[in-house]
Amino acid sequence: MERNPNENDFLENNLPENIPFNSQDSIFSSNLFLDGDGEIILTQTSDKLHWKSIESVLNGQDPSSCFGIELVSKSETTLCFSDIYSAEFIDLGLVHEASFRNARGPLLGQSFEMYRFTIRGVQKSKTQPSVLVPSLYTFGHKDAQTCQMWVNRINDFLNMDEARPKNLMVFVHPKSGKGLGCKVWETVAPTFSQAKVKTKVTVTERAGQALDIMSSITNKELRSYDGVVAVGGDGFFNEILNGLLLSRHKSSYPPRPTEINHPVEKNGNGPVLDANGDIRDPSDSGEDESPLLKQSTNLRTGEDSCQTAEDLEFSFPNEKFRFGIIPAGSTDAIVICTTGARDAITSALQIVLGKAVCLDVAQVVRWKKTCTSKDEPCVRYAASFAGYGFYGDVITESEKYRWMGPKRYDYAGTKVFLRHRSYEAEVAYVEVESEKKNIGLEKESSGNWTKGLWSLLKKSERVACSANCGICKTKAGHTSARCPSLEPYSKDSRWLKSRGRFLSVGAAVISCRNEKAPDGLVADAHLSDGFLHLILIKDCPHAFYLCHLLQLAKKDGNPLDFEFVEHHKTPAFTFTSFGKESIWNVDGELFQAHQLSAQVFRGLINLFASGPEA
Repeated sequence: MERNPNENDFLENNLPENIPFNSQDSIFSSNLFLDGDGEIILTQTSDKLHWKSIESVLNGQDPSSCFGIELVSKSETTLCFSDIYSAEFIDLGLVHEASFRNARGPLLGQSFEMYRFTIRGVQKSKTQPSVLVPSLYTFGHKDAQTCQMWVNRINDFLNMDEARPKNLMVFVHPKSGKGLGCKVWETVAPTFSQAKVKTKVTVTERAGQALDIMSSITNKELRSYDGVVAVGGDGFFNEILNGLLLSRHKSSYPPRPTEINHPVEKNGNGPVLDANGDIRDPSDSGEDESPLLKQSTNLRTGEDSCQTAEDLEFSFPNEKFRFGIIPAGSTDAIVICTTGARDAITSALQIVLGKAVCLDVAQVVRWKKTCTSKDEPCVRYAASFAGYGFYGDVITESEKYRWMGPKRYDYAGTKVFLRHRSYEAEVAYVEVESEKKNIGLEKESSGNWTKGLWSLLKKSERVACSANCGICKTKAGHTSARCPSLEPYSKDSRWLKSRGRFLSVGAAVISCRNEKAPDGLVADAHLSDGFLHLILIKDCPHAFYLCHLLQLAKKDGNPLDFEFVEHHKTPAFTFTSFGKESIWNVDGELFQAHQLSAQVFRGLINLFASGPEA
């Protein structure tokens, strides 16, 4: 005789009575049928769902086998609400018992027609901990109201999570990377629909369109969204980032190179420069403002004068408004550093689940475009990297071969490497106390043996950034919860100077991990510690530079442990070129500058991400 799966009175007679929904410690249970498993007891607590097979409850054992036949069933499962993104009623349909597997293969179990509802959640990949995999569970019951009741209860819990987005702007770059931007969005769009997240999608038709939209959008409209998502690469995200920050981030400029060129004392490391001099506000200089500069950058003092009344309505940092990136570019370094994976589904799932991580942003100010041009400050923001010399030359060369797709960077990089061009420049940077101690220790070590030992010591001290990073969560002394300091360093900071011929000058905001550099440019760079990593590659023989690049491409390599490489952790630096000039690469976008200054703002923006798994 065929059994009706919901005629069992076990639950009604043996489980606690249903407790009202508003009780934080409530336990609510029902006897349901799980597709592919069989009859189960589904229990809801204040923070999770838990289900267990009826047979295991009645018999006190795991029904994984019967008379030598293996059941394809998992008897007990727990799913936290923080890992659930959808619950939906789907009406009548077939629900199957557990499948059986014998020597000849799987055998289908018995099926029943009943009302159904689905729960969608996420779980970590077994082979890649940072990759999230969607999971789908279909439950059935003979009573439609029971199914709908479960859907309502789960959705009520999900809706209480204010961190989850409800309404997002989405920009899709159709030609990003391999030209698959639209296809990538089509792949992840159902995830947003299932999570009941509204999306306003714009497929860009020209360069700069996203920047124009974000810079012109009103505060009122912006407040109606929980964030903005870029479907593309690092350069496309940079365009959206600049569209928002250029018009809304208020801060003083970093000092010009000419304002810190008077050494006041010397030590063994070179001239130490005083930054106590008056830093003129650009708005008082009488110079024309660059069209890219959409806002006044008046120097403001005092916590209550950080923003005007209008800007207080939408300013940065802004915990309620987050940025999201769905990777579809050539390198996708920001996504890899913030999620641990270059996976569109993982990024989409972290967005709909409302994950959040703070990210430093560098403000890059060009004072002079060429050595003969007049002073005209122009601002760019960078979330990953700004580089000159080799880095800029590769981007410039690659523009000639866009038809090659991402492979153009390998081809252009090889050509630029063989050219081996160096550039004369002067770089000044803010001294950091911890770095000062490390430099002193390095100078004390002499000889190849002690230098090798020092390199191993430094490597062992690396603390890579990861989810719930303790370094990033530690608040810096120069920030406050209400209004972070307009400058990421003190007026009493001392500056060091380095001048010479460089193959490259780079400033990494994050580690910049990618598929070609598994540890990135700086393995221990953090997402939100308030520091840039300044990397100066001095002119050296071809073979030496090749060794540096090979170490970059190597897992657990040491690309910074060469005598021709300078690495300085700093909150700010200035740059001046001499003679023949290269061009700057700012998050993958070209930026010509003869004189340039940069400073980092700690945790300036929030991303829909959780950080990579350790």
